[in-house]
Amino acid sequence: MSDPICPLCLRHIPAEAKQSLHHLIPKLKGGKGGPTVLLHQICHSEIHAVFTEAELAREYSTVEALRAHPRMAKFLSWVAKRPPTFHARSAGGRRKRSR
Repeated sequence: MSDPICPLCLRHIPAEAKQSLHHLIPKLKGGKGGPTVLLHQICHSEIHAVFTEAELAREYSTVEALRAHPRMAKFLSWVAKRPPTFHARSAGGRRKRSR
């Protein structure tokens, strides 16, 4: 059986790679039981470093919307050059924005 593909960075996710499920609509915003995608942990961490839960629910509830955001696009271009098992802490930490 072949490794799953991360829908964000499009790299394979080998069994030994850090990985997690991302709720496309955050559980706290009504997404419990909703659609999820399997991601590299580093890709998942970057999502939560860039966006608030409200932003994820309101504007970024699809893989396409996440990939199109300029900061995510820059990150994805960078991480695509790394091996599929690469992991590092997100540089930005959790980012809170007020609107």
